[in-house]
Amino acid sequence: MDRFHVQKLALDALQEIRIKHRWEALDTENNAIENARNKSLKYTPKLFKNGNTLKQLLARSRYLLYKQNNKWAEKQHKRAEILFEKYPDIEKGYKLCQNLSWIYNQTKDKNAAPIRLAKWDEKVRQAAFKSFNSIARTMPLHYKNILNYFDNRSTNTAAESFNAKIKAFRTQFRREQKRRILPL
Repeated sequence: MDRFHVQKLALDALQEIRIKHRWEALDTENNAIENARNKSLKYTPKLFKNGNTLKQLLARSRYLLYKQNNKWAEKQHKRAEILFEKYPDIEKGYKLCQNLSWIYNQTKDKNAAPIRLAKWDEKVRQAAFKSFNSIARTMPLHYKNILNYFDNRSTNTAAESFNAKIKAFRTQFRREQKRRILPL
């Protein structure tokens, strides 16, 4: 459990909130379409000021939630403004993710990191998001590994890459052995 995995868990938690709202929007729209059809009416979805329907807003906001807001395109800024106005919980989750990223990017001192991470953990607990609480419970279990990042600002990516290469080599080696043993 290193920086990459902690941030991935946070982003997954944020996406879980967005997806929950998306399913609700899909159900609501399907019910509205069905009601209109039963009354022999044509269904016309509500459009937001950027031209998106609610379903589109939730689907198209996926990638902007991964980015820092200063890297959003103009369309993404407009989409985020509408999204956050409609779903304040998504905005709160987005800010939690960005704050975690800020901690990793801006904290140079390993002694300051536990304090900042503890404050972040408290914000997560106050937000009361079930999906984010999983991260809050995971962090104390892997605290030493998480804090290792602040020693030399590295993750275990190199080790994982090396392990993947070993696994691929073993797989290839076993295939070669089977070819030699099995007669054609």
